[in-house]
Amino acid sequence: MKYVKLGDLLVKSGAIAQGQLDEALSLQADTGQRLGSILQDRGFITEKQLIDTLMSQLGVEFIDLNTYAISPEMAQILPKSIAKKHIVVPVRATRSDIHLAMADPLNFVAIEEVRAVTRRRVIPMIATASATERAVQNLYSNQGAMQAIEDMQRDLQGSQYGASAGAGQQSVTVDEAEADAAPAIRLVNSIIDRACSEGASDIHVEPGEEGVTIRMRIDGALRPIIPVPRELQSSVISRMKIMARMDIAQKNIPQDGRANVTVRQEPLDLRISTLPTIHGEKVVIRLLRKTPELATLEGIGLAGENLERFCQMVDRTTEGMILMVGPTGSGKTSTLYAMIKRLKSDEVNLVSLEDPVEYHIDGVCQVQISERNGLTFANVLRSVLRQDPDIIAVGEIRDGETAEIAMRAAMTGHLVLSTVHTNNAVSSVDRLLDIGVESYLIAGAVQGIVSQRLVRRVCPYCRRPYTPTPEEQAALGLPAGDVRFYRGVGCGECFGTGYRGRTGAFEILPVTPDIRRAIHKRSLEELEAAIASSGFRPMMEDCRRLVLSGLTTAEEIHRVLGG
Repeated sequence: MKYVKLGDLLVKSGAIAQGQLDEALSLQADTGQRLGSILQDRGFITEKQLIDTLMSQLGVEFIDLNTYAISPEMAQILPKSIAKKHIVVPVRATRSDIHLAMADPLNFVAIEEVRAVTRRRVIPMIATASATERAVQNLYSNQGAMQAIEDMQRDLQGSQYGASAGAGQQSVTVDEAEADAAPAIRLVNSIIDRACSEGASDIHVEPGEEGVTIRMRIDGALRPIIPVPRELQSSVISRMKIMARMDIAQKNIPQDGRANVTVRQEPLDLRISTLPTIHGEKVVIRLLRKTPELATLEGIGLAGENLERFCQMVDRTTEGMILMVGPTGSGKTSTLYAMIKRLKSDEVNLVSLEDPVEYHIDGVCQVQISERNGLTFANVLRSVLRQDPDIIAVGEIRDGETAEIAMRAAMTGHLVLSTVHTNNAVSSVDRLLDIGVESYLIAGAVQGIVSQRLVRRVCPYCRRPYTPTPEEQAALGLPAGDVRFYRGVGCGECFGTGYRGRTGAFEILPVTPDIRRAIHKRSLEELEAAIASSGFRPMMEDCRRLVLSGLTTAEEIHRVLGG
C-alpha cells in the first residue's frame, strides 16, 4: 500500500471539507491525537463514514470483530506489547501473510513494526476502534490466563507459589505480562485485568466438583469467563487471600479483607470475601474504582420531566430529608453520589456516612461505618450533628434509631440524604413506620422520595427494530398502534445477550401538604388519593419511555418490575 495522507483522502472523497481538515490538523498539532479521532470528536465525520471512505478509496476489507472468533494461536504470532501499543490485532495468518485488524489502516508505523516482528507481509483490515481494543484485550487476557494455567499444571507445586508470593504486600500492581511472577499471581492478575476491561462489578470464584468456575457480574448479570482445573483451586484462592491479608490456613470460617491494586495505571480497591462450601472456599471480589468519574444525573438515566422534578426537589430543598429507595442493586448509591456531586461546594459542610466508602470524593468528609468498632450509623450520626454540618448523607437507614435521629436532624435545619430498601416510593413510608419511626416525624421531615430500578440497555452493536405484538403493547399499557420496539440480536460485544450497559428507570414523589397530612394520619386511602392528585408519574411511565426510545426492551422491563 503506497503512502497516502488520511486527510487528503477524506477531502478528495468529499467526506469532509478542506476547512474542517485544517481545523483538525491544527488541533492535532496541539494535542498529538490521531487525525481520525479528532475528526470524529469534532463531529466532522462518523466512524461509519470514515470506515466506508477507507474501504472505497483503499480497497481495505472491513471485519466485524464483534462476531469474528479469533484463534488463541494468534497471540503467539504477535507480541502483546505491540498489539496494545498500536491497538491492532492479528485475525488470521499464513506462513507468508498476516491479516491485521486495525481502526486506522493508514497507520504505517504500526504496519511496519508488525511486519518486522512477524516477518510476514501485513494485510490491513479495518475494524471499529472499540471492537479492536476489546479484541486485543480478550485475546491477550485469555492467553495470559491459559498460559498461567499450563505453567501451574506443569508444576503441581504451584500451590507454593500462591501461598508465598506477595505475602505481606498491601498494594499490588496488576500486570499480567510480568514473566517473572509465579503462575498463580499471573493467573489472578489476568482475571482482575479482564474484569476491568469488561467493566465487571464483581468476580466470583466458585469451586465445584469438576473444577473452579470464574464468573463476572457484567451489567448486573453473571457471565462465565474461564474454567480453572480443580487441582489449581488451592493456589488461586490462596493468592487472593494473601492479597487481602487473610489467614490462608483458616479455611472453615468466612473471612473478609481488602486489597489495593493498580490496573493499567488506574488505582482500584478490591473488597474480598470468602465463604466455605462443600467443594472448598468460594471467593467474591468487589471491584471499586478509587478515582471514578462520578455519575451525572443524565448519566444515571434521569431525563425529561423526571430530571426536571429531581433538580427542582434537590435545588430548592435546604432542609428536610430526600430518600432514594429501591431493592439491592437498583443503583441507589450512584444516585446518592450524583446528588452529592451536585450539592457539594466550598460554602457547605457536607458529611457522608457510608458502609463501605465506595468512592473518594474531594470536598466531602466521608466516614467509614464500622459496627465492630462501635461506629454504627446511629452513633456516628449523633457525633456528626456536633460537627456543624449543612448536608448529611446517610448511606442507608437500617433501623428505627438511625431513622429517628436522621429525621430529627432533617427537622432542625439540616438537609439529609439517605437510602431505604423498599420496592417503590409509596412503600417506603410503610417501611419507615414498620421500623418504629413515628408518623409525625416522617410527615415533618421527608421532602421527597426517589424510587428507581436499573434496566439493561439494548446493545448498540446489534440493535434491530421490530414490530411488537398487540399483547406486548398491552403489557406495557400502550394502546394498539403502529410503533417500533428494539432488541439486540446478540454479538461479541454483549456476550450474545443483546444487552450492553444499564440505565435507570425512576419515579419521583415530592411530598406535598396533602401527602404530608395523609402520612401523619396513617391513612392509606388518603395517601393514595393525595399521591394521585399530585401529578405523580409511576415508574411504568418511565419504562414505557425507555422502550419506545429503543434504550431497553419490553422483556427487560417485565424481568425487572415483574408482572
